[in-house]
Order: sequence, then C-alpha cells, then structure tokens
Amino acid sequence: MNRDHRYVVVGCGGLGSAALYWLARAAGSRDGAVLGLEAHHLGHDRGASQDHSRIIRYAQHQDAYAALAPAAYDTWHDVERVSGQRLVTETGGLVIEDVDARSATDTGTRNMDGYRAVAARHGVPIEELDAKAVTARWPQFRLTGTEQAIYQQRSGIVDARRANATHVALARGHGAVVEQDTPVRALHPTRDGVEVVTDDEVYRAEQVVVTADARTNEVLEGVGRELPLTVLQEQVTYYATPNLLDFSPENFPVFMWHGTENFYGFPVYGEVATKLGQHMGGHEVTADSRTFEADPLRRKRQEEFLADHVPGFGGPELYTKTCLYTIPPDQHFVIDTVPEAPNVHVAVGAGHAYKFASLIGRILAELATAGRSRHPIDTFTLDRPALLDPEFERRFHV
Repeated sequence: MNRDHRYVVVGCGGLGSAALYWLARAAGSRDGAVLGLEAHHLGHDRGASQDHSRIIRYAQHQDAYAALAPAAYDTWHDVERVSGQRLVTETGGLVIEDVDARSATDTGTRNMDGYRAVAARHGVPIEELDAKAVTARWPQFRLTGTEQAIYQQRSGIVDARRANATHVALARGHGAVVEQDTPVRALHPTRDGVEVVTDDEVYRAEQVVVTADARTNEVLEGVGRELPLTVLQEQVTYYATPNLLDFSPENFPVFMWHGTENFYGFPVYGEVATKLGQHMGGHEVTADSRTFEADPLRRKRQEEFLADHVPGFGGPELYTKTCLYTIPPDQHFVIDTVPEAPNVHVAVGAGHAYKFASLIGRILAELATAGRSRHPIDTFTLDRPALLDPEFERRFHV
C-alpha cells in the first residue's frame, strides 16, 4: 500500500494535465498532495490531445459552449501569465458554409443560422460575409458563389503540445507528482475515499479525477458506471506548402468548412506546413484496436477539397497522423461527479474539448475540492438522457 494522496488524476493528457495543475495550485504547494497517473509516457501520441494546434473560438452554434468560451480564454491567459509561455495565437477565424451542399442535410444548429443566433444571445461580435467578400479579403480561397461565412476576430490556435507540457510543469512546481507508464486497472470506492489500483501499487486518495478518454469505461468499471461512448480514429495531414507567406498566421485564419463534408484548417504553425482535417467520419475503434495508419480515402477527399477550394494550401505531404475521438451519443462533453461514487469526478472531451481544456481542468478541480463548479455545466451531466437511454439516437453535429 502506497502513501495517501489527497487527489489522484487518472490520465494526464489535455484535460488531465490541466486538472493536475489546477488541483496542485489549489492544494497550496503541498508535496505529494496531488498525484497524476499516466498510462503511457507524457506527450504520447496514443490519445486525443497530442499535436501542435487546436482551434479556439468564441463563435459557437450551441449555447452551452458559448457560455463557457469567455472563461476558457481567461483561463488560458491565466496559465500564460503564470508560465510565461504563449499558448494562444489569435488568427481570426472563418466558418464557411456551402449552402447548396448543406441544404438537404440535417445539421442541427451547426449552420449559419445557428452561429448567428448563438452569437446574438451571447454578445459575440461576428462579421457576416458572402463568397465575394471572403475571396476579396482572403484570395487564397476559391469559392463558387453559393457560400456564406462568418468571421470572428478572436478565433485562433491553442498550442496543445506546449499547453500540456506547461500544465504538467506548473503542477510539479506546486508539488504534484506524475507517474508515467502507470495504467490504472481499477477504482475501489471506500468509506472515506478511493483506492486506485495499478500494476505495482494501490494508492489511497480522498478524491479521484478520471480523464482517461478512450479508456474511461475501463477505469470506471469498479464504480458501477458505464458510459455509451463511441471511439473514432480520426486524422489530420500537414502539407509542406510552398506558399508560406500566404498561409502565415498573420495572413490566413483558422477555418471550418461546412459542405458535403466538413473540414477544418490551420495556417502554418508548429510545423513549416499547413494542417487540414476532416471533422468526424473516422472508423470506430477501441483504444487497443486503433491503428496509426492513415485512411487513404480521407486523404484523397482532403486533397480534392483543397484543389477545389484552397489550392495554394496544399503541397507535398509532410505527414498524416491519427488520433482518437471519444464521443457520447449527443457529442456533448461529460463533466460531472459520479453519483455512485461521490469522490470520483470524470470528464470526456467528445472530440472537441481542447479549446476548453484548461477550463475543464479547473472545473474538475472545483468539483474535487468544493463539490461544485461556479461554471455552467448542466448540459454535461452523467444523468442526461443521451447517457441513460439506450435508444437515444447519435447526433454528431457539434
């Protein structure tokens, strides 16, 4: 039996490294009060939050996320302030919808009307543009004239790899300990805490935070809660564009494209290359069955999209890398305390959480230290219909 810890974080990727930091900061530099257990090595590429860049944006099409966006920006800036690291780069952001291509598809609120309505309710300034206005400002795009767009100036990039490392470094500075290559095999709630079982030790914790993504159900098995999660293998490609100046962060925004297929793209950042991915559509896998092989059909689909709409963006492929999305049926986050085990708190990012990662870590720290969060997270509870009703239809619109 190992020594006791006040808080144990299971999984130290994007959400877990953030929770580790915010818990260690709350614990007040008490050595060993916070323990992080990572199944692999820190910065590994087997999960969801590796790589250089993620889109951050105020412009949302659902109220639950628009309500959290200001706090997400504030939290990232707080981490930048105390670390001296630049984690957020604002490039401006475009959402472009090919209205004709989307007209026959049920997209929920993931369309121009949804973005406009949510922006109006939350006071987010957006600029509406037609196809001609988009290409006048960013001639890198090639549009047909049927597209509509919104532009939000504060959108940009969160550096995921740097942010994870920053959270871990700050947590260690507050006395947190991280054990790598230490998978958690079980959680056993006790009268006054939780036993955390690994291959070599049984740790005792007052509170446990589970941020294990594709292995969430494996970790939660011992507390009597199983979530209806789908794991998808997704991928992104970096292109060694020769047009570096045209696609620099100063001259080209992050963008999302809603058409027959949905894509998202980044200017040159992290690598001397642009980056493009398709939103959703990957193969269903598990954490063990996933591969690191790129899907050639998706690669071809991306190349065709770029040839049609952003021809200068492409170039020789630098590399394609895969990652995992772990998604509830409604594609909303999970952020809650487990009712069957009130000392266990869990978060699942649903494949789109990184823009909120530090804030989610802060919310988890609030749940573990105070039993509640001051942030609006009612949409993300464990007792919502999507997680309890086996007949709930999957609606992947976020």
